[in-house]
Amino acid sequence: MPETSQHAALPLTDLVVVDALGDDLRAAGFDATGVPDLLGGPAERALGRGEFWPALRVATAADSPLAVLVRLFLLGTTESISDAASALPRTGIERASAAGVLEQDGAGVRAALDIRPHSDDSSTRTDHQGYLVISDPDSDTREGPVRHEHVLGIGQASLSLARAIIRRPVERVLDIGTGCGIQALHLDHHSTAIVATDTNPRALALAAATARINGMEWDLRQGSLFEPVAGEQFDLIVSNPPFVIGSGEQQYIYRDSGMVGDAICAELVRGAAAHLRPGGVMQLLANWMVLDGTDWRDRVSGWLVGSGLDAWVVQRELADPTEYVSLWLQDAGEDAHATAVRGNSWLDWFAEQRVVGIGMGSITLRRKDSGDDGPVDVVLDEITGVGEEVTGIEAEAFLTRRRWLNRTSQEQLLATAFRLDPAVVLHERSLPGDEGFVPVLRMLVRSQGPGATLQVDDWGRALLAGCTGLAPLRLVIEILATAHDVDEQALTAAVLPSIAVAVERGILLPVEP
Repeated sequence: MPETSQHAALPLTDLVVVDALGDDLRAAGFDATGVPDLLGGPAERALGRGEFWPALRVATAADSPLAVLVRLFLLGTTESISDAASALPRTGIERASAAGVLEQDGAGVRAALDIRPHSDDSSTRTDHQGYLVISDPDSDTREGPVRHEHVLGIGQASLSLARAIIRRPVERVLDIGTGCGIQALHLDHHSTAIVATDTNPRALALAAATARINGMEWDLRQGSLFEPVAGEQFDLIVSNPPFVIGSGEQQYIYRDSGMVGDAICAELVRGAAAHLRPGGVMQLLANWMVLDGTDWRDRVSGWLVGSGLDAWVVQRELADPTEYVSLWLQDAGEDAHATAVRGNSWLDWFAEQRVVGIGMGSITLRRKDSGDDGPVDVVLDEITGVGEEVTGIEAEAFLTRRRWLNRTSQEQLLATAFRLDPAVVLHERSLPGDEGFVPVLRMLVRSQGPGATLQVDDWGRALLAGCTGLAPLRLVIEILATAHDVDEQALTAAVLPSIAVAVERGILLPVEP
């Protein structure tokens, strides 16, 4: 069973200690610049891959408060009381221990929390050296399973969501399932007010400490889903929820919602419209069950029925049930016997539910504004390529392009001049034939664009090559039809669907008059 400390005091509730801890860390250079400088490139990259020994080698050889802090908070070592006291002079060992920052380990002390520097790649601010994120140590640095109320730190999922968030300035933001507060950190520089919620009191305590140590203020509330914000609306809602799919048993709060299957993701989607201001956006990571003989798109699109929201759903991965269960069991750090028992039970439940795969991806929702009376627009994509991850820039651009297409009639489309995006490249594949190589595939690809590809034939290749932004689409089609002696109306009907896809995927850009 996981370690539990439901009755233990919450960590870092004394703001005086949080402030002193922040002063000590900053004075030692424990930030997004100082730590990489100490470790050096190879050891830092190895640490990012979960390989600890190169960083430990460097930090052990160094003699400085920064090296002690790196060993304590990033590498999970036990340090002498004198070394720890020298590295934390303002906080002090006694106060740090009472606040749940340190704990005794034999004759020395070790970190009871994970504190690590984090840089915000999405921020335009240059007047700071990143952030400090406070969470619980994971199973890589602590023996045994994590506690029931474990607070997850910086992970690939949280970073993926942070990169996908649309970063335009907004007033009110809601972070559902904030955990240690990593999304709120990224939201702070482009929002006026942040409400962050979680069901886990320990998570809220560590999020409060994360906010304080970074000089921020968030409205932190305890509760599930939209309960803590009943009747309120926001310009932006983000969520990295406990989306792991299972029978409804809540073994670990950070991954298990306590709801059966993919119900938490369905409920977040269904509740979004009531809490978004006109024009507001919600973005979340989600998992969904793929049942035998069904299409994942049917399941997820069912969550959106009657919502009135535009949506872009992207499945990035389809996981096999065994691989999915193995991933999450390994993450918890349980022993081999407990892992086997829990894994078998989990797979039995999947088999009973006829689950043949688990879809993993992101959902972007948008509430229409007062001037947008067009039909609801839902796009469900499967985009799995490396380098095709959804970013905030791409998400906003995709929604904008879809709105433009839905508002533009065929006549308006033909009257518009278009140009190819400068990042578009034409890939051609050919096979040998009697008269040399014969093209069998022509693909337009916009680099770094999620799903930004378009297969074209000879007509499409010639038409898009003629889109230089100087002439309306109708004239380009007319010239092409005349040159090849084909019916202009027939050619128009044949190419318009490809034109729409090219615009949707950012391959073809309308030129404003």
